[in-house]
Amino acid sequence: MNAMNLKNNNPKGIILIIIAMSFFAIQDSLIKFIFEKSSLYEIFFGRYIVAAFLLFCFIKVTKKNVVIKTQYPILTITRVILHFMAFSAFFISLTYMPLATANALFFSSPFFISIFAKFFLNEFIGLRRWLAIIFGFIGVYIVLNPSFSNFEYKNLLPVLSAFFYAASMTVTKYTSDKDNVYTQLFYFYLVSIFLLVIIFFFMGNGQFNNLSFDPTLQFIFREWFTNFDYTWKFILFFGVAASIAFVCIFSAYIIASPSVVSLFEYSLIIMSMIPGYFLFSEIPSLRTFLGVAFIISAGIYIYFREKVRDQYIATDTPARR
Repeated sequence: MNAMNLKNNNPKGIILIIIAMSFFAIQDSLIKFIFEKSSLYEIFFGRYIVAAFLLFCFIKVTKKNVVIKTQYPILTITRVILHFMAFSAFFISLTYMPLATANALFFSSPFFISIFAKFFLNEFIGLRRWLAIIFGFIGVYIVLNPSFSNFEYKNLLPVLSAFFYAASMTVTKYTSDKDNVYTQLFYFYLVSIFLLVIIFFFMGNGQFNNLSFDPTLQFIFREWFTNFDYTWKFILFFGVAASIAFVCIFSAYIIASPSVVSLFEYSLIIMSMIPGYFLFSEIPSLRTFLGVAFIISAGIYIYFREKVRDQYIATDTPARR
């Protein structure tokens, strides 16, 4: 099958994206389900160990060529740290925010990616896309529904997550000219696991867990492995789910048009409403639906403008990894 046919296999690509988003929705809901009995970075550690092992098996079986040496060592470490901070912020937000709301706010990442591409990758962003970015941020404002006299600043965490994620994807786009995806994944897991080992020695014994009785802070500072007999099966699933989702996304962007399949990543917002309702009785407000409509509309417009100009910035950077 030639490259042209691969790029036109949009139905299969869409199915793969929906499968990936389903796994992410299940993962997010289970993290929200177990956070009061687990530690954030224990989950990260187990998830990355499992995913790294599965990636190693995949590379061995498929005999992929992995170049160990990176051409951008400083940027590679920076990219991993930004990604690490992004999903630390996102998973922390799940402890107090509805699943659909957190995911909707995270989808402000294409707006940040476009802005970063303008200033750091010298990409051209026309007036129409600037207006779409502003329109999207109006949607973020609507979802947040800020009352400036009594605003909960922690509600900005998913937006901060989107900001860090967009920065990491901008670095990824810059370094991808010399480092292929497997080189980038190798260093992603290597640096992430190294960071988690440092975090374990710094606070893995729960030495900072007496700061507050707040469930969110407990989730961050709880001692690792105290409930491992309960959490191990969830952590194993997180690692497997992340690996399957990545393979699905990676395959979808290869066999189908990025400007088509990327639009279906927004299905994650809808899918997160299902476990949100059945597990946590979360019902998004009409204001939330309105804000989500603004965010999705702006994102779709940006994608179509990129396709018109044959200049893919946000479109070829998957919204979850």
